[in-house]
Amino acid sequence: MPTEAFANNRKKIMMLLLLLLSFSMLAGCSGNSNDPSATNGSETSEPITPYTGEKSKAIPFVYTTSRELSLTFNGMGDEVLMGKLLDELDQYGIKATFFLPGMRVAEEPNIAKEILDRGHEIENNTLNRLELTNLNYEQVYKEIHVSNDVIKQEVGVTPKYMRTRSGDYNDTVRLAAAHSGLSAVVTYSLNLHEWQSETEKEKADYVKKYVTRGGIIALDTELDAHVLESIPLIAAAAADVGYKLVPLEQLVASGHDRKPLEEIPGYDAAKMNLNYKDSDYELIYNWENNEKIVSLTFDDWGTDYTVTKLLDILDKEKVKATFFLRANGVEKNPNLAKSIAEAGHDIANHTYSHPVITKVTPEELQDEIVKAHKIITEAIQQKPVMLFRPPTGEIDDERARIVAATGYKSIAMYDVTVFDWNSANDADHIVNGIMEQTVNGSVILLHMLDDIHTIEALPVAIEKLKSKGYKFVPMSQMKIK
Repeated sequence: MPTEAFANNRKKIMMLLLLLLSFSMLAGCSGNSNDPSATNGSETSEPITPYTGEKSKAIPFVYTTSRELSLTFNGMGDEVLMGKLLDELDQYGIKATFFLPGMRVAEEPNIAKEILDRGHEIENNTLNRLELTNLNYEQVYKEIHVSNDVIKQEVGVTPKYMRTRSGDYNDTVRLAAAHSGLSAVVTYSLNLHEWQSETEKEKADYVKKYVTRGGIIALDTELDAHVLESIPLIAAAAADVGYKLVPLEQLVASGHDRKPLEEIPGYDAAKMNLNYKDSDYELIYNWENNEKIVSLTFDDWGTDYTVTKLLDILDKEKVKATFFLRANGVEKNPNLAKSIAEAGHDIANHTYSHPVITKVTPEELQDEIVKAHKIITEAIQQKPVMLFRPPTGEIDDERARIVAATGYKSIAMYDVTVFDWNSANDADHIVNGIMEQTVNGSVILLHMLDDIHTIEALPVAIEKLKSKGYKFVPMSQMKIK
């Protein structure tokens, strides 16, 4: 049962919120509905006119190639839990962002103040954590705006961002957020729900899989009884891949605006064209010369952990390679694709979903290529190298013409393959296979998949090839159609 002191405190809080609500309603009444700070000076509450200006941004992750991501929390647990959580964050040197409900801040402002004193950020989790997508504009506005006022009054911080209880939002929420002076509605790239029966390794592997540049991780301090267990897993995963956990405001500051697809030169270089019978093409297996040059190529897609390790090895060895990307992976993690491009490597097309192209219709094949081209172009913000590699290497004359008709006339094959995609093939197998097969002008096929041994083999293979006098050149420097 609640104590008398708690009941009195609750009554005081409700009076405070009613007072703030009247101020909020007055602030919403304006002759100019596009000005969120204007009032009409009336002493009478009036219906809130919906905001008609620009909506707040929606941020599921930040567009950046910086090796940073943010850890965020929803809700505000009790004093004991929050104290333990803050201690855990201190232990790992993590500065986080807390989306706090206005009601909880009003109830226990000392907890919110402690969050700030420990160097963390506070943002808006709405007043009562209602499901805002089911409410009308006025209700949504009050939930957001009053929570802003409570947080500002109790701890002296003016929120810049908000998040709903579930992370769901609609245009009404974005408009009301803008009306309340908030710059963005923040969701997440990874929402860690309560663990069930997973082993420690399964938990660690799951977190490592979804640690991404520019990512936003969400945990809930009220709904997740195991929130404390996730902190060391997240800290270890970030450290393992070499990424830093930073407050949301710092992450947003490192971000960049992305041009819309239609504003990027070359976005339409690949098009559907089923009139393919007379299309000409070239199959490229190697450099067709006797010079001591080779091309390293990587197919498919992987996690930040795997791809970043590959990029670090190539950077250390001063080697530029050619990456054939599976675009449904790029679609989910455009920052990683842009990181590959920014490192100076070729980006090329490996279809959208990695089908065996001899088993799909001409229309399906062209759709795979054109869709991949657009997704990759938008992700890296530039036209990719116009090279296409068929998944599994299977191709015939008809499929080659179908591919060429889209605009990808140069089809990149290879003359060195070591089946590194098979995890049963260890690093020694991969290195030995490369050294046995490579000749002047070779194109070497490797993969960027997770849980294979390519990362272990790559630096050894590069060193051995260099010792034989080979130089590494990306395939874009070939004379391609």
